[in-house]
Parts: sequence; structure tokens; C-alpha cells
Amino acid sequence: MLRFMPVGDSMTIGSTGEHTWRYRLWQHLCVTYDGPFTLVGPRETLYDKTADAPVSYAYADAGPGFPRAHLAGWGEGWQHMAPLIGPAVRECRADVLLVSLGLIDLGFYTNAEQTTANVRAFVAAARAANPRIRMVVLPVIPNVRARTDPPFAGQVTLFNELLAKAAADLDEPRSPLLLASPPHDYALDTDTYDGTHPNERGEHAIAGAFAAAMHQGWGWGGAYRRG
Repeated sequence: MLRFMPVGDSMTIGSTGEHTWRYRLWQHLCVTYDGPFTLVGPRETLYDKTADAPVSYAYADAGPGFPRAHLAGWGEGWQHMAPLIGPAVRECRADVLLVSLGLIDLGFYTNAEQTTANVRAFVAAARAANPRIRMVVLPVIPNVRARTDPPFAGQVTLFNELLAKAAADLDEPRSPLLLASPPHDYALDTDTYDGTHPNERGEHAIAGAFAAAMHQGWGWGGAYRRG
């Protein structure tokens, strides 16, 4: 059985009442992937904004079959996940990492160069735990802050350039690393509910970006269709 681990920040963990892009991708793979698979990770909850903690199990009507496991956290980035990814890969026996990180790092913790160093540390730790791990990494999607904060917008642009170079450097045959293309036609006014976090349309867009990368890069699944 192929074991996918979603890794990310608030856009990946989601909050109470949301489906999440994890669910949208799982739906897609259920229809298009020819083989057994599941989602894995050491966490299962959504973020509860009223409690200010990741304690909610109140997903939208995802149904009992949806594997809710992940490694995602509200306010967590590459620097937070780099120390966690090795143990998580070993514990959950992950085969594929689906990674969406970076916005929180650049917004609060590290600059583009420092964030890229954490990307490399993350990849090294994942491979130490599973030398044949596959990874799909999504570039940072600029949020509403980038509209009014030029230095932040510049850091996002620079990081995505450095991420592309790092992905090319780190890709290797026994442990492939794919850089996904940014979600097609993603727009903050139509794909988010607050300028950062995806609404239903945005969830599909992010899931579609991961699906397209795996289909084009590895021949897995098929063309993404919104449900």
C-alpha cells in the first residue's frame, strides 16, 4: 500500500468545519489511482480557532472512509517540520511526502536563504529515515500580505526561486523530488476566505497542483477534476 503524508502549515491542517485539500486529493486518488493507498501522519486533528489549538475532529462531511492523518500545524513551517520529519517518516512508514510550507517561515521566522537551508535539512532528515522517500513540494502561494508589504513579497519570490534550484539539486533517482507548479489561476479573492486560507475552490486548486505533479512526473492518477 502506498502511504502519502501531507506536510504543511495552516493551509494543510485546516480548521473546524473544513474539508481541506487533503480530502480533495484523497477523493481524486480514490477515482484515478490504480492501487491501494492511504494518507498517514502522526496527527489527525483540525485547528479549532475558538480554542486556539489543534483539537478539532469536526471535519466537513468527509465521511468515515477519509484517512485524516497528516503532519501539519497552524503556524508551523520548514524550520518546525525539519526536526519532526525523520521520526514521522519512520513511525508512519511514509512513501511519499506532499509538502506545502514556507509562507509562515518567511512571514515570521526566517528569510529566503535561511528557509531554503531548512528545506535541505528537511529533505536530508526524510531520506535518512527512508532512503527511497518520494517528495512533491509546492511553492509558496503569496497571501494578502504580499499586496501591501513589498519586502515580504520579494522574499516570497526569492524563496520560490531558491526552492526551484534546491529541488533541481536534491532530485535523485532513488528518492525523486518534484516541484509542483503553483495552482492554476489561483486568486486570493476567489480561492481563499481571508486572503490566506483556501476555501472550497482553493482546496481543489491546491489538491489539483499536487495531483498534476504526480501525474506528469510519475504517471500516477489522472487529470484532476473538481468534484
